[in-house]
Amino acid sequence: MSGIKQMFAGMSESGKKRKKLYLAVVIASILIVSAVIAIVAGVKNSTTTSSSGAAIAASTHAILKSSCSNTLYPDLCYSTVATIPDVSKKVTTLKDIIILSLNITITAVEHNYFAILKLTKRKGLTKREITALHDCLEMVDETLDELREVEKELDQYPTKKSLTQHADDLKTLLSAAITNQETCLDGFSHEKADKKVRSALEKGEVHIEKMCSNALALIKNMTDTDIANAAKLTGVLPTNRKLMELDQTDEGWPEWISPETRRLLQSSSVTPNVVVAADGSGNFKTVSAAVAAAPTSSSSRYVIRIKAGVYRENVDVSKKKTNIMFVGDGRKTTIITGSKNVVDGSTTFNSATVAAVGPGFLARDITFQNTAGPSKHQAVALRVGSDKSAFYQCDIIAYQDSLYVHSNRQFFINCYIAGTVDFIFGNAAVVIQDSDIHARRPNSGQKNMLTAQGRTDPNQNTGIVIQKCRIDATSDLKPVKGSFPTYLGRPWKEYSRTVFMQSSISDIIHPLGWHEWSGTFALSTLTYREYQNTGAGASTSGRVKWGGYKVITSATEAQQYTANSFVAGGSWLRATTFPFSLGL
Repeated sequence: MSGIKQMFAGMSESGKKRKKLYLAVVIASILIVSAVIAIVAGVKNSTTTSSSGAAIAASTHAILKSSCSNTLYPDLCYSTVATIPDVSKKVTTLKDIIILSLNITITAVEHNYFAILKLTKRKGLTKREITALHDCLEMVDETLDELREVEKELDQYPTKKSLTQHADDLKTLLSAAITNQETCLDGFSHEKADKKVRSALEKGEVHIEKMCSNALALIKNMTDTDIANAAKLTGVLPTNRKLMELDQTDEGWPEWISPETRRLLQSSSVTPNVVVAADGSGNFKTVSAAVAAAPTSSSSRYVIRIKAGVYRENVDVSKKKTNIMFVGDGRKTTIITGSKNVVDGSTTFNSATVAAVGPGFLARDITFQNTAGPSKHQAVALRVGSDKSAFYQCDIIAYQDSLYVHSNRQFFINCYIAGTVDFIFGNAAVVIQDSDIHARRPNSGQKNMLTAQGRTDPNQNTGIVIQKCRIDATSDLKPVKGSFPTYLGRPWKEYSRTVFMQSSISDIIHPLGWHEWSGTFALSTLTYREYQNTGAGASTSGRVKWGGYKVITSATEAQQYTANSFVAGGSWLRATTFPFSLGL
């Protein structure tokens, strides 16, 4: 018999009732106490959980604050990630912050695309405004691709490649993304009317540029730290082989092979996929038609041979046309020419006779030309935004803005580049090697500027390096050179970076060497360097005294501007089949 039943045995009915009431009170008391205990336990558990959550939030806050403090826009960096739901559960490392920041940036870029698209439907737009808006749409599209490629690269980081390759690829992609926003806005800087449209999209473009800048700074901090830590562990920087170890095999051609033998070896190694001939004897009559017929996103080289002739057209090798190669019959005989220019309603970006954007573009033995003339202002012969692109034995000839080295990594060798104002400009990471760079006669009252480099962010890995080149004047300028001062360059953007090294500089260059853009703008933030140049115009004794200008005296410092270091040439130049030099 159970204890409860025993309690009721032998009792009167009234006693039983009293016992039942007592039992009920006891049971109720037990339930109340149990409930109180449960509540207290729950409160204690809740307090512990809350305390733990606060600790996670504090940890996330600390990581965010520390990471964002190294960016140019720390408040934006912090707020971008801090407002993400359950962010404390998603952030434990700097890499987490970068990925979350990129996701938000991509969404912002997508929204901006539709905002720009809406602007294109405005009534009363000028021809150039319409062109500029379409340039912006192209820039937004490229930015999306670059940011998504950064995400893929981060997914593989840090084991897929060497740390330095990862770092260079990541910085190149984000540097290009930043440049795209600047290029969009630059399209609205030609007339007062342009400014109305510019003001409508400026906020969105600047916001995205700042977000890309923050992502670049975060990535630079992460990769720099990882490379430094790897160096501590191994005692050796995880870079491509040291320049001091480079041997003859690291050059494009051994010195003992004659130029003629090199030409024959190269010619025999290139088999065209299609032939362009103006007379109809090839597969296509125009270069544009051949490019349009080329496969998209090709991983193998697609060679378009362009037979001797003058091709009057504007050619666009879009981002989808990868690994395209133009092979001409000779720079004096194969000529692609156009005349689009700003005065007649184009944008600088859209004026290019040939625009090469698809990665891996190569060209040799061709002339790219814009004949608009000095009175038409900006008129581009060749614009390049193709990553790991290279040009061999090509002529690039125009007046103002001849060669637009827009973005990504580029290499030029044995080329001839001629123009007047800012005729090598842009924000790529580019090395121009063993080439002839000649100033032409400009309009009355104009000055010649060989370069106008456009770096806007100190973390961008961009700049113009001119190495082992010959700086001189064309025959029409030489007799009147005293009337048209010529300078090595001027700072188009705040962190402009240009280096002339190991080059022959004639007396065409003014003793000051460099010219300001506007007053004191960028004079302390620019990076202008000269190293071991020779010739009548190479003396640095009378050069400018700007804070950002310096004469390099150390080979170690100069090595950072070689093709191996500046454009990661050791990882891709050999595949071009063109000659090259990786070191000093």
